[in-house]
Amino acid sequence: MGKYRVAVVGATGAVGIEMVKMLESRKFPLKSLRLLASERSVGKTVKYNGKDIMVELLTADSRRILM
Repeated sequence: MGKYRVAVVGATGAVGIEMVKMLESRKFPLKSLRLLASERSVGKTVKYNGKDIMVELLTADSRRILM
């Protein structure tokens, strides 16, 4: 199975937090994980597999980060 580049939009909200937990608990094969949210959440961190991942600003151009 290949590895995937994944972005979670709204990463600090209830659904985003659950999505990150699901990816971790199912050992989803990630190549990269980007966490996106509004300006209010930029700079916060979310734990994934014991590592802190910084939340980035969701913009109209955010889709480019996965390409």
